[in-house]
Amino acid sequence: MSKRLASFHGPSTPTSSPVSQPRHPGTPASPSRASETTIHRKARTLLQELRSLSHAWDDIVLVDGLNAARTLVDTRTELNNAFAVHAPGSLPRSPIVGPKLAVMEKCIVQLDTVLTKLQKNLRRMGTVVDNLEALYHEAQKTKGPKWCKEEPLWLSWSLEKFVLSIGSITTPYHRSLVLLDGLVNQLRSHSLSFETSRLIINQWIEQLYLVENGWDAQWEDICAVEVEKWDAR
Repeated sequence: MSKRLASFHGPSTPTSSPVSQPRHPGTPASPSRASETTIHRKARTLLQELRSLSHAWDDIVLVDGLNAARTLVDTRTELNNAFAVHAPGSLPRSPIVGPKLAVMEKCIVQLDTVLTKLQKNLRRMGTVVDNLEALYHEAQKTKGPKWCKEEPLWLSWSLEKFVLSIGSITTPYHRSLVLLDGLVNQLRSHSLSFETSRLIINQWIEQLYLVENGWDAQWEDICAVEVEKWDAR
């Protein structure tokens, strides 16, 4: 990821949600809205791309990853229960050990694939942030530093404020990836207790670092108010 804009000054994350202003039909909130430019369209597209990537992240974690983790834990529990009903030293008559182990190994491979997808997703987020910074530098050349800093893109936020604030969006996702990688490493052990496995599943679902700092918590409401045509299809 390119280095952050060293010349910027100000908060790196949003400090408060914007206050929605009454909008009168036919009266634009800013001069920019009356004459939307390529810069406006590119900024909106990049912000929408970040939203899409964050939603894809949730799908990967809470659908693909959670299904694999739960299947792994359930299959391991079924195998342990099958051994528990037999006398010590004896084996189940039906050939269940091999098939159960095969299912568990498949789940571990699926979890590794989930981590790979998340790494790719995170890199794409970083690229979008870099592209927003590149758009800022482009706007400085065509519109001037004063326009970038003071002119609202749509409602009240300037391009500079968007770029400054969005720069830290990848941090909670990186922390979340590190946590998930650790959870997968714990799940690899076939000697893991059911209770520990249950706690790992709960941590997986919680996505601790995204509860307050993920896209939906930090940015969706801001963009819904600040970005014209935010949900336009």
